[in-house]
Amino acid sequence: MIYALIAALLFAAILLYFRIADRYNIIDKPNQRSSHTQVTIRGGGVIFYFGVLAWFIWSGGVYPLFFGGLTLIVLISFLDDMLTLSNRLRIIIHLVAVLLLFAEVQLFYYSWYVIPIALVLVIGTINAYNFMDGINGITAMNSFAVLWLLWLANRDLGFIDDRLLYCTAIANAVFAFFNFRRRAKCFAGDVGSVGMSFVLIFATLSLILTTGNLIYIMFFAVYGVDSVLTIIYRLARRENIFQAHRTHLYQYLANEAGGNRLVIATCYGMLQVGVGMLVVSAANYASDTQIKVSLCVLILLTLAYIGIRRYVLDGLSFKA
Repeated sequence: MIYALIAALLFAAILLYFRIADRYNIIDKPNQRSSHTQVTIRGGGVIFYFGVLAWFIWSGGVYPLFFGGLTLIVLISFLDDMLTLSNRLRIIIHLVAVLLLFAEVQLFYYSWYVIPIALVLVIGTINAYNFMDGINGITAMNSFAVLWLLWLANRDLGFIDDRLLYCTAIANAVFAFFNFRRRAKCFAGDVGSVGMSFVLIFATLSLILTTGNLIYIMFFAVYGVDSVLTIIYRLARRENIFQAHRTHLYQYLANEAGGNRLVIATCYGMLQVGVGMLVVSAANYASDTQIKVSLCVLILLTLAYIGIRRYVLDGLSFKA
């Protein structure tokens, strides 16, 4: 009954947000880099924060530093969605939020060199999650995949309050109801993709520190390979990697190849589920086996990315 009540409240909240966004023109207009052609409400992913807020109140304030960091990073992302803030301000707030997350999981008790490495990985993952939010349904499907994998691991390890996973999943389902459509009612916006990535990173980092198994970072393998290889290709072409673009593999598949966006988004999510289940199984073996499994998965994903990308682009060249 509590989860049903939370779902009803979140549905009411997102409908109210639609009215506010419409009134104050919080919209996403298509341009030459867009994968959509219709004006669409931006920032619907704010519902992820409200899902976590419901959990935070219900739990009696568990993980306060994490929730404080989430609030900061969601607030600055929402303001950036509306006003386009300076990069320096966003970076400072992101840094503060991530440091609060590190304090929550007690990462500062580890060797000093762990902090800068973790900062690069976490901030890189947050930005990758944001950059990958480019077609209908992809953020929702990948988030469902990672949340399910975290729930699967949590059944045996109990590394996190499972109510956080459930409430986040409910919020994601509410968002998906309006986003997983051929013509989306809303997009996640930075506030959604950044907020969701912050929650997933917190849960995954808690899992890694509880078990001592770095292999769980592979819960972000599919997004990671697409993001890193796209950056490499853009650097090779001497492009500004911080400028908006539409050259991720999923964008080529959706735009240039004319693929069904919802099918592509679902395939990304299902592929991450498959990789994650292999990771959960491999975590029971010795570290050398975990390394071999991770390398094999990354190599296969890389080869698949290169092969599919070349196939799509060669097809376009042939048509031209």
